[in-house]
Amino acid sequence: MDLQRWIDKGFALIMDFGPKVLGAILIWIIGSWVIKKLLKTTKKIMSKRDYDESLQKFLVNLLGWILKIVLIVVVLGTVGVETTSFAAILAAAGLAIGLALQGSLGNFAGGVLIMIFKPFKIGDLIEAQGELGVVKEIEIFTTKLTGLSNREIIIPNGALSNGNIINYTTEGTRRVDLTFGVGYDSDIKKTKEVLMNVLTSHPKVLKEPAPTVNVSELADSSINFAVRPWSTADDYWDVYFGITENVKEALDAAGIEIPYPHQVEIQKQG
Repeated sequence: MDLQRWIDKGFALIMDFGPKVLGAILIWIIGSWVIKKLLKTTKKIMSKRDYDESLQKFLVNLLGWILKIVLIVVVLGTVGVETTSFAAILAAAGLAIGLALQGSLGNFAGGVLIMIFKPFKIGDLIEAQGELGVVKEIEIFTTKLTGLSNREIIIPNGALSNGNIINYTTEGTRRVDLTFGVGYDSDIKKTKEVLMNVLTSHPKVLKEPAPTVNVSELADSSINFAVRPWSTADDYWDVYFGITENVKEALDAAGIEIPYPHQVEIQKQG
């Protein structure tokens, strides 16, 4: 009799909650599919209207989180959980989580500020928080960079929005700062001509702004020249490394010495 009573109760529970559980599962499946389609459509609409790529990803990511929370509330309501009570619990939990995760909220606020003021966009080369890289993705809480050695760099948006940001891409051009030293016996005028010829003959050095060569320092063992070519942001490292190599070859060909430490071996006679 006891077994039959438990079977009857189990059957009754299945009859009461089975349709609700199945309905909740169905709502979850359909809702997830609808959210996916909605986010895809939203992204297409923003792309057609030429929304900034950084803003697109940020808004789609934010909208996805909001829709998923709404879907969870609907599913719980279908199962029989009181949504009003759930909302109160969610609000209390949100407050507690907010106090515990102040840093995350700061990162969220930082992400919003980045979207509003746009100090950089995806594809820009920036330097921030001691890191240098190309902006790969701007998310709700973090920004991802691709470092020059192809490292993935993740910076919290809170720190990023509150710190100094150097954007090397905004102006479209960059100045390459190089310094070369020659011996004190070298002719300054001839050295400047050799260095300038190297700059003007490099295919990726811009004519405007014009490159410059000037004596920057009379050091202990060398006359130092400040060599300042300009390039596009994309060609910076090609110009940096190319000019460095070409200057060494040109100075050698012109017979101009680049000072370096010499070791003198003293032999004892006895």
